[in-house]
Amino acid sequence: MIRVLIAEDQALVLGALAALLEIEGDIEVVGQARNGAEALDMVGRLRPDVLLTDIEMPQMTGLDLAAELKRQQAPVRVIIVTTFARQGYLRRALEAGVSGYLLKDSPAAQLADAVRRVHAGLRVVDPELASEAWATADPLTDRERQVLRLADEGSSGAEIAGKLSLSEGTVRNYLSEAISKLGASNRTEAARMARQKGWL
Repeated sequence: MIRVLIAEDQALVLGALAALLEIEGDIEVVGQARNGAEALDMVGRLRPDVLLTDIEMPQMTGLDLAAELKRQQAPVRVIIVTTFARQGYLRRALEAGVSGYLLKDSPAAQLADAVRRVHAGLRVVDPELASEAWATADPLTDRERQVLRLADEGSSGAEIAGKLSLSEGTVRNYLSEAISKLGASNRTEAARMARQKGWL
């Protein structure tokens, strides 16, 4: 049996994914998490073979979750299942060690097949998305991305400085650098452009 954990913050989608996999004779859904932090805890406790995760979730994104599991060298293979076909997301997912990247509008039969292939040590990524992912490099550093994301969420320079243990001047420098790299006129436009590309 292939033991699968699903992380998805939309209850209806979570239930649908679980139902689709439960009808397969060789796949067992061992857990369902509603956010990234809960999924990280459940991976440690349940030891699934494969983790299916959305990208945009509360507390910890699917990309952050995958990166943390890679850092911990957790023996679980990760498949991203998302509505976002953004090249930046796919690129970051592959860099975080993700084994599969599926879109939610993929045929249902592809889901179980992807789980089996990833469990067998293969990588499952839409070939068109894969070629696009490397066409445009993400110009932002991790720190610039963190600062821009917090600014986009409405945090002030002082609040960002406090959250990231930086000086306000350093925060201004990171924001200025991100705005410049993206050719934006302000932090709001920079955040919008980065989000559209999947870099945020």
